[in-house]
This record gives sequence, C-alpha cells and structure tokens, in this order.
Amino acid sequence: MRDVPAYVGRFAPSPTGPLHFGSLVAALASWLDARAAGGRWLVRMEDLDRPRCEPGAADSILRQLDAYGLQWDGTVLVQSLRDDAYAAALAALQAVGAVYPCACTRSQLAQAPRNHESEIIYPGTCRNGLAAGAIARAWRVRVPDAASRFHDRIHGELTQNLAHDVGDFIVKRADGWFAYQLAVVVDDAFQGITDVVRGADLLWNTPRQIYLQTLLGLPMPRYAHVPLITNAAGQKLSKQTRAPALPGAGQGAVMTQALAAIGHAPARELAGAGPAELLAWASASWQIKNVPRHPAIANTPP
Repeated sequence: MRDVPAYVGRFAPSPTGPLHFGSLVAALASWLDARAAGGRWLVRMEDLDRPRCEPGAADSILRQLDAYGLQWDGTVLVQSLRDDAYAAALAALQAVGAVYPCACTRSQLAQAPRNHESEIIYPGTCRNGLAAGAIARAWRVRVPDAASRFHDRIHGELTQNLAHDVGDFIVKRADGWFAYQLAVVVDDAFQGITDVVRGADLLWNTPRQIYLQTLLGLPMPRYAHVPLITNAAGQKLSKQTRAPALPGAGQGAVMTQALAAIGHAPARELAGAGPAELLAWASASWQIKNVPRHPAIANTPP
C-alpha cells in the first residue's frame, strides 16, 4: 500500500503591503485545513515582482499573522532568493523544447482577445519563430489544444482548454524576472506542499500550474479555492481597491467575521472570544464542504 504524504499546506502572500481582510480569510482557511488534518502550515513570501514590493512589508505580514494567532511552521521561504531554482526549471523546459522565446510587447498584444478573467489570450505570434530583426524579450510555454480537467475541493470538477482560454503563457518575463506560474510550481514541489488552499482569484491559474508540473515531473497538490472578499462595490479587496490593513486591535471580532465568510460562523457562546479560542474551536469544527463558493462582502472596520 502506497504511503500517503503528511499534509503540508502554505500561505504565500506578496509583500506589496500589509494584509487586509481578504488576505486573512485566505490565510485562515489554509491554516485551518492544515491544522484540522494534523499537518504543517508554511509561509512563503512571493516577492518575485521586486518593483511592487514594499520595504518592511514582509515583516509586517508576519507580525499580523502572529497577532491573529496564525502560527507557521519552519522557516519562511523567500522567492527572491531562489532564482537559481527557477533558472534550472526553465533550462529543463528549454531542453525538451517546451518553451520558446517571444518578442511581443504589450502594445503589440493590445488588440488580442481576452478571456473571462480579462487576461490576454496569446495569439501565438512567436510560436513558430521570431520575425526577422525581432529580439527575444520573454519565454513562453507551448500549451496543447486539449481539455485540462482538474478537481477543486470546493468548486468540484472543472475544465479549461489552455490553448483557447489562455494561449502560450509566460514563464520568464521581459524584465528578466521569472514569472509567478513557474516559481509557484517549483516552490510547491521544493516545500513538499500537498494541499493548496487559496483565494478564488487564482482558480484559473491552476490548469497552467498543473501543466507545468506535468512537464517538469513534479507532484500535483490538491487544490481548494476559497471565496473572494469584496468591497460594497463588488471589487475584490486589494491594494489597488484601497483595502484597509487588518486592524491592530479587536482581532477576535475580525476573526469571527473571517470565519463566517468561510462558512464557519462561531458558536454563540464564543462571542467576545479572542483568536486563540476561536482558532481552537474552528480547528475542531473545520469542514471544507461548508465553505461557500460565492464571494462575501467585507464589513470589517477600516
């Protein structure tokens, strides 16, 4: 009988600013799924996009997690220190002809069709070689024209055709940095991640990541995508929509709202409880089948 690997989950924020309520909901769901399974929960700083990262934001995020009782295991992995690992993965893809250089600029792709996530569907301009005089700027993965099926523990069975819905996607950017899609699969394998629990804004990144895992011979984690948290206008909470940082006080009340957003509203007798008591109750009560699929509106204080 084959051994089932012990549960290893992770929370992977980008240090572009402090955590907000939507970040807390994603971190909380990931933490609870890991702890309820008796597993480990790791933190990874996804600081690939160096220009967008704020000095001190990573330390601020760790202090926020600590203040809300979300203790992590082991050393925090920092992506900006792992370029060698990503370069090795790109070299492996190049060796089997799975990637090709691309000279396209944003302006050249401005009229390309877009998918339901408003992402450009790459039209394959450089797939068969660069035009005369063109200079390679990025590297793209060749994707198959075939249905990619995967199971999400919250959303069920899903299908995407990468060629139709995404096109050949970037694994090394024109600015020289490695792309998120490549780094995340390399790091999930390196850290032994068995379960990815994250926000639903990343749901349709999953087929791209599974395809890269297949090309690189890496294990595939289980996936679960928790509902997004929006503002009153229906916009996802983010730095771009000016989502306020998590409050530095009243963590129990904020935690209570976060638990309700993922289908685990605390029992009435826990009114006024702090994070430690709420997390103990939620760990014992956790059922991922109770997590809703639909977004929730944040009503936390600014």
